[in-house]
Amino acid sequence: MQVTVRNALFQQWQTLLDNRSKRHRSGLFLVQGVRPITIALEQRWPLESVLRRRGVTLSDWARRTVETAGAPVIDVAPELLDELAERDDGSTELLVVARQADDDLARIRPGVDFLGVVFDRSTSPGNLGTLIRSADALGAHGVLVSGHAADVYDPRVVRATTGSLFAVPVVRVPSAAATLEWVDSLPVRPTVVGTDEHGDVDVAGADLTGPVLLVVGNETHGMGARWREACDLTVRIPMAGSASSLNAATAGSLLLYEARRQRGFA
Repeated sequence: MQVTVRNALFQQWQTLLDNRSKRHRSGLFLVQGVRPITIALEQRWPLESVLRRRGVTLSDWARRTVETAGAPVIDVAPELLDELAERDDGSTELLVVARQADDDLARIRPGVDFLGVVFDRSTSPGNLGTLIRSADALGAHGVLVSGHAADVYDPRVVRATTGSLFAVPVVRVPSAAATLEWVDSLPVRPTVVGTDEHGDVDVAGADLTGPVLLVVGNETHGMGARWREACDLTVRIPMAGSASSLNAATAGSLLLYEARRQRGFA
């Protein structure tokens, strides 16, 4: 199959770039970049199709990807593929149309060593993607995106995760109440630890070795009232400079690092 003009199929792909509601209705999203596509395949993420640059000799990586993807391959005119890749340097060989994962909390499997993180109403795609990447790098068991937030499947989020979206369960939850209902149903309830510049203790003074759910608040307003009420403990990150606070994703990454440091890096 080939797509050489802006037909209905191309327009459908185009909506996956910037139309959140149509992404959700279709259950699809675009994956751009060598590393994210490679990790999606390694993690056996369900794919809808592979979009291949028409009329070029593919690299070894691209050929292997086409051979192992297990999805229909569509040849796309170079100028159209570049538009979908949001690049104009002609370097894109492949894009992938992937299926969105179910927002099922059963995808996250808590145990006695559970380390999870909630991002409450994050508005920044870059911050959300960065925290997902940190959660993967530091061995978290899952990321919960609570309330109305940036879209997990926005291309900016997917790019910022550099493939970690496919390696760590990321689940959208409609509210703090729904998330806490799940927390309370677990066989071993994790300690809920929130980040706050006026927290109860410095982060290094908190015991993060047991099952724990870290809560990172909205970039502007911090944690919502329901999360503040639910926290068993709030922690602060000591500051030495003139800044009064840290970027939300940075703060969350520091908490994840401290939890991993206390548990060991093996």
